[in-house]
Amino acid sequence: MKKLMLVRHAKSDWNDPTQDDFDRPLNERGLAAAPQMAARLLQQSIIPQRIISSPALRAKTTALAFSLKLNLPEISYNEAIYDARYADLLRVINKLPDDDDFVALVGHNPGMSDLLYELTHDMADMPTCAVAVIEFNTDHWELAGEGMGRVKFYDFPKNGD
Repeated sequence: MKKLMLVRHAKSDWNDPTQDDFDRPLNERGLAAAPQMAARLLQQSIIPQRIISSPALRAKTTALAFSLKLNLPEISYNEAIYDARYADLLRVINKLPDDDDFVALVGHNPGMSDLLYELTHDMADMPTCAVAVIEFNTDHWELAGEGMGRVKFYDFPKNGD
């Protein structure tokens, strides 16, 4: 059995129009929401073995908040997650080592919402800092694919996002 946690990065700051998209930071609401969501996971003992994140600043900051709150080891960064679509994200998932049974992926929309829908054929909404845990009835990540997952947990900050 494999479990995948999808985390869309927390709310980012759009105040500087000259800033490159990759380098956008989290805003105040995002900085508060990321540890809050991680705390909700901790309260329910929903703790992945590791986190793989987009290297964009807003995703890295979100991943760090989750890693610290959940007391996880070092975060892995994968450039393929930044600005990725469903097929790109599925390739990342299918290449995960089978030694890892529960992995968190921190990324961006629209890719994360598309991934949630395509994997589950159930849900499709990933507001900022939303968390979805998907379970696959397989022991091999390479076999995870369209319609094979079941949503086991879903939550997001209830602050107007």
